[in-house]
Amino acid sequence: MQFLANENFPLASVRRLRSAGHDVAAVIEDSPGDKDHEVLARAAREERIILTFDRDYGELIYRLRHPCPTGIILLRFAPSSPQEPADLPKATL
Repeated sequence: MQFLANENFPLASVRRLRSAGHDVAAVIEDSPGDKDHEVLARAAREERIILTFDRDYGELIYRLRHPCPTGIILLRFAPSSPQEPADLPKATL
C-alpha cells in the first residue's frame, strides 16, 4: 500500500511506517503548504491513501466533487506521542 501523510500527520509516525516497510510520501517533506485540494489530487494521481487528522476532505470529495483518492484514513484522537499515529494504519493492514 502507498500512503500520503498529510501535513498534520507527525513525521515521527511517517518514519515509523517507513521502517515497517510501507511506502509513505509526506507533504511536510516534499510539498509543505499544499492546500487540501492539491493533496487530494496528488493522492488520486499517485494512487495513495491519505493519512490525516483533517476532516475537510469529506466535504471536498462529496460536496465539491474533487478527485477521490484510493482512500483516506481519518485519525480522530489526540496522540500521546508523535509515534502513536503510526500504530493505527499498521494495526489495520
